[in-house]
Amino acid sequence: MPSLAQPALRLNGVDHTARPTWKLRETIEFYRDKLGLPLVHVISARGWGPATHPDFLHFFFDSGNGSTIAFFYYLGSDAPAAMAGRDQAPPLPDDHVTDATHTAWLVDSAEALQAWKRRLEAQGLKVSVETRHEVIESIYVRDPNGYFIEFTRKLRPLGAVDADDGALTLQAAVEAEAAAAAAGRRITAIDEVWARKAALLDARLPGAAGVRLYVPQVNEFASIVRDAAARSDCRIRAAEGYDVIEADGPIEFERKALGLKPAVWYGLFTGGLRGRITRFDRDRVRIEP
Repeated sequence: MPSLAQPALRLNGVDHTARPTWKLRETIEFYRDKLGLPLVHVISARGWGPATHPDFLHFFFDSGNGSTIAFFYYLGSDAPAAMAGRDQAPPLPDDHVTDATHTAWLVDSAEALQAWKRRLEAQGLKVSVETRHEVIESIYVRDPNGYFIEFTRKLRPLGAVDADDGALTLQAAVEAEAAAAAAGRRITAIDEVWARKAALLDARLPGAAGVRLYVPQVNEFASIVRDAAARSDCRIRAAEGYDVIEADGPIEFERKALGLKPAVWYGLFTGGLRGRITRFDRDRVRIEP
């Protein structure tokens, strides 16, 4: 009897990303001339499928390692009203829908990232400050349609701790959303996900009441563990994949004392938190039992 087992499948990286553009000449000039990406392929065709599908150009720029970034230019179409002026906005994430949809290209060193920043600025483009997102450091620029383009370098490789912690985070988020939906509401604060994740981890590591912070055992969060270990109001316990900070009463942390950039600081409790956050601004956080 033939085996019903499915063959192992895997992906081999990104072939291309694609978005619509309403600025043909400017898009060509930005990607080919300012960024220096070779134009490698263009499709020109009548619209196919529904009668509402316009005739179009579909063009591709080489973005390295066999990948391309591509654009659809639909003849005679107009940009949505929400896109108006996006190209002139500073490269800051002020639109969580449009700016979340972006392309990130990998560079191999801090020196390469700085070289790209100098090239972009020399072209008269507004470039963001360097931003650290836990395991990567990035700069951003907007293209002629206002899309984010990100240049990023890896700060460390991902490992099993990252995968296991990530799976637990998503489990906590799904469970927290289901509980909220059953109560006829929606979750708008990440604190609920952090609390649910801590509850899942508490089941593995029972302990007394009070404040408990689960800190993944990775470099970007190590400073909070060192800070807590040097204080008399905290205790440190080790668990699989986590350092656990415990306190009977309120505890506070200061961002600058921990040496953290804001993008990492605002994810300080991604490992899970038992306690109530009564202050969390750019510089200081306070957690109470």
